[in-house]
Amino acid sequence: MDVEITTVAGPPGLQRPEEDTVDEAPVGQRRNNGTTPPTGAGMEVSNHTASTLSRSNSRTSSNSELEKELIDLEISGNGGGNGSIHNKSSTLKKRISSSRTPAKKAKRVRFFRNGDRFYTGSTIPVSGERYRSFDSLTEDLTRLLEDSVTLTGAIRTIYTLDGKKVDKLEDLEDGKCYVCSCNNEGFKKIDYNTTNTSIVAATKNTNRLSRLIRPVSPIKNGSNGTTPLKEIASVVHPRIVTLIRNGVKPRKILRLLLNKRNSPSYEHVLTAITQCVKLDTGCVRKVFTLSGVPVLKLADFFGEEDVFFAYGNERVGNDDFELETDERKAVQATKKTLRSNTTRTGPKPKMPIKSHNDTFVCVDETVLNGVISPDSLPLELQAKYTLGSIIGDGNFAVVLKLKDKSTNVEYALKIIDKSKCSGKGHYLAAEIRVMKKLNHPYIIQLVQDIETINNMYLVLELVRGGDLFDAITRVTRFSENQSKVMVKHLASAMSYMHALSIVHRDIKPENLLVELDKDGNVVLLKLGDFGLACEVTEPLLSVCGTPTYVAPEILMETGYGVKIDVWAAGIILYILLCGFPPFVSPDNQQEQLFDAILNGFFDFPAPYWNNIGDSVRDLIINMLQSDPELRFSSEDILDHPWLTSDVVDDTRDPNGTA
Repeated sequence: MDVEITTVAGPPGLQRPEEDTVDEAPVGQRRNNGTTPPTGAGMEVSNHTASTLSRSNSRTSSNSELEKELIDLEISGNGGGNGSIHNKSSTLKKRISSSRTPAKKAKRVRFFRNGDRFYTGSTIPVSGERYRSFDSLTEDLTRLLEDSVTLTGAIRTIYTLDGKKVDKLEDLEDGKCYVCSCNNEGFKKIDYNTTNTSIVAATKNTNRLSRLIRPVSPIKNGSNGTTPLKEIASVVHPRIVTLIRNGVKPRKILRLLLNKRNSPSYEHVLTAITQCVKLDTGCVRKVFTLSGVPVLKLADFFGEEDVFFAYGNERVGNDDFELETDERKAVQATKKTLRSNTTRTGPKPKMPIKSHNDTFVCVDETVLNGVISPDSLPLELQAKYTLGSIIGDGNFAVVLKLKDKSTNVEYALKIIDKSKCSGKGHYLAAEIRVMKKLNHPYIIQLVQDIETINNMYLVLELVRGGDLFDAITRVTRFSENQSKVMVKHLASAMSYMHALSIVHRDIKPENLLVELDKDGNVVLLKLGDFGLACEVTEPLLSVCGTPTYVAPEILMETGYGVKIDVWAAGIILYILLCGFPPFVSPDNQQEQLFDAILNGFFDFPAPYWNNIGDSVRDLIINMLQSDPELRFSSEDILDHPWLTSDVVDDTRDPNGTA
């Protein structure tokens, strides 16, 4: 792990209610009191109606009979003055009073998705009868929100709008708004959309049919109520659009990333455009294509057109859709072509030399001719594991095999000599702290950590296929199918980390471990080596990473966040398909490499990119956007058509020629 860049070259369960449903019965329970198994939707409605009427009639009938009996007793008592009659009368009055006591009203509470300024929230009734525990509420919220927004995991934490953690159902207040957070994701303070729809208005009708017997309803997040969720899922995909702001020519040209987070409906897109272009007249009300055609539905933003005019309520002139020379140049400057007619001259660029991790040092007297003495291990490790051979030794790091004596499961052991981590102890502490928070199928799992006076021992999940750098060295280039498997696994791991506000900061082939099938194909990729990883609470300024994969915002020292990992993943995807990185230095000078990265220009030269599909090129372009605001997020990568489609446009000749 390169600590700094040097100048040296080189559960099934409760069903959610619909957002505007306020049934008082526990969510997911059927309305027939459980007495008669429903045989279909119609039966459930009938049972629900019958049981409701039965409960109502029974209660009314029972009260009437009690009152009649009470009157008879009091009439009898007037004549006889019997004390027993008086006692019985008192008991009957208590029974009548008890039967008339209304049930405790549920609290109407609205929940937002953490960090989502576009989601208008979901309102549900919360009561002790509906939810027996705080965990049952978070489980139901997970199912409720996942139909409307993209979640990175299960809802685990609830915050007030000012970031205070809520731990008990009793702490939720009627009519208030709260924020739901997945996993261990920290609270994100933004302006949540609390003024869109009042909670009372959203929960007026208490007699709606259960979601179990109701067809899937349209999305409610500010849409016009005509676009089903399944249609949105097929229409919306991440893309960058160019916006021309209405005003005096030459008009301002801006760019905006649209995705499922900010564009689940037509109205959401208008809101996102409004925030981007900031019209003098207020909200964006009208949008037109470059040819002047009105944009009237969500799908129009995700078709062939990617340049749009943004207007408020002002009139549209006849010459508004004619671009001046400066405007035309500005629009063209925002576009990167998918295909390049350039042919690479001179020798083919090479992969950079494999870098060894120097974040941690592991060389001491126990390492003798490639052998480590089992007696040097802590007693706890000696008792549980059998020490195997060295499987990796860089300039400083040594990794060995371990086998569990009781299960025969193999692990990897990383030993860190603390005396040689002078000045880098905070990296070691951060690595262990971060890895303890991570549990994902595409991230190397920390099984156990033991600290002694001299060393730190990390027992890690073992991946048998070696690292991706060695795999690239062996095969030079991978097919689109193979590349898709690896990028999907890497993007999934990044999405999980980034949701926890954790940035890796050194994603490169050396830190990606792979497993191969019997034919040598990659079937699994796992992200490892978290020596530079840290939690992001504010923009980071430390210049660190590995030169070939470093993002431009790191070099500019203007502050960076989790999207530097996306840039590195884009470099890796480019390498997987052609065998060399997009940004290179002709003279192998680091300064020239950094200039190329800051410039941001790259191409897809022939013959190495012949017959590689446009879809994957589009993904690479969006991952290697110099502006972090426009660069895809890890979630956007997973949503891109190249990864979601089963069709692979990969007709490349193995030798790289057309």
